[in-house]
Amino acid sequence: MAEVHSFDIVCKVEMHEVNNAIDQAKKQLAVRYDFKGSKSSITLNSDNSITLIADDDYKMKSLTEILKEKLAKRNVPLKALSFGKAENALGGAIRQVITFQSGIPMEKAKDIVKLIKGLKLKVQAQIQEDKVRVTSQKIDDLQEIIKTIKDQNYDFAVQFINYK
Repeated sequence: MAEVHSFDIVCKVEMHEVNNAIDQAKKQLAVRYDFKGSKSSITLNSDNSITLIADDDYKMKSLTEILKEKLAKRNVPLKALSFGKAENALGGAIRQVITFQSGIPMEKAKDIVKLIKGLKLKVQAQIQEDKVRVTSQKIDDLQEIIKTIKDQNYDFAVQFINYK
């Protein structure tokens, strides 16, 4: 019997990398001249969401850019971020909550399986909870699928794990 190879397509965020990125962003926030004396802050909440607080829209935009830059340097996919609506907070400040998408939504997973089946390769793709497992006897077929999925421009982050 031939050996079966597989990998999983997932959408997940390494929270320790997020924590490190937030620490770096806080350090940059402390030394930036335009944030001196402001109430601006970045907080990682216990439910793994991020709360940004800024004095005005300009500072909120700058705070968001600082955070995105630090997350990108730590290889945290920015497509996994879900930005909440900016709302008024205490003392005239603005608050925005950022959450992380984890897992591939069911309708997106179905789209991925449909795309894989449309390639007419000898592979099996199956949805397992919040991930898609792809199996094949040929490693070349799996590599072709990875390349094809990377070329698609999905609105969520895609990683390939458990490549065996």
